[in-house]
Amino acid sequence: MTDADGPPTPERLLPDAVHKSVGPGTALLRLETKHSRKGVLDGAWWPRSRDVEQEIPPLVTALTQHLGPITRVGLDASAWNGIPTRLTVEGRIVHLDSFPVGDDTVLITRGDEDHFALMVVPPGTPHDAARTAMARAVRADNVTEAAEILVAAIPQTGGEGAETDSPMR
Repeated sequence: MTDADGPPTPERLLPDAVHKSVGPGTALLRLETKHSRKGVLDGAWWPRSRDVEQEIPPLVTALTQHLGPITRVGLDASAWNGIPTRLTVEGRIVHLDSFPVGDDTVLITRGDEDHFALMVVPPGTPHDAARTAMARAVRADNVTEAAEILVAAIPQTGGEGAETDSPMR
């Protein structure tokens, strides 16, 4: 593509209808079937709380509908309250791994080696900031790490409607 082909198009976020439906408990996915992926993240998730036993089962259920059976979930140990080693979700055992990585992501494993990385928007994030961060995370050409997206999108001070939760650190 040359400069003569026209001006660059502005950054496209999610359609308005999607923005209206994005709320706590929402997961947005970008599923690619190509052998190589350019993006750093495969999606974004905005849990309602930091309670693993309450938040992970609905996430696994939603992901299973699109990806097939989920076998493992990797979580940042410093960002969650009490991580068990496994949960039963719809009759299937899902193993939970915890790491002190502080990387603002959750890693989903389907099968033995098929991994998906989802950015985790901290509970209590203002709606507009969460939507903006999630939209950026699911862009196919996104090469920005989750922590950088969250720092750019989430107000660092407790303004009107903002909660004091900081990005998952």
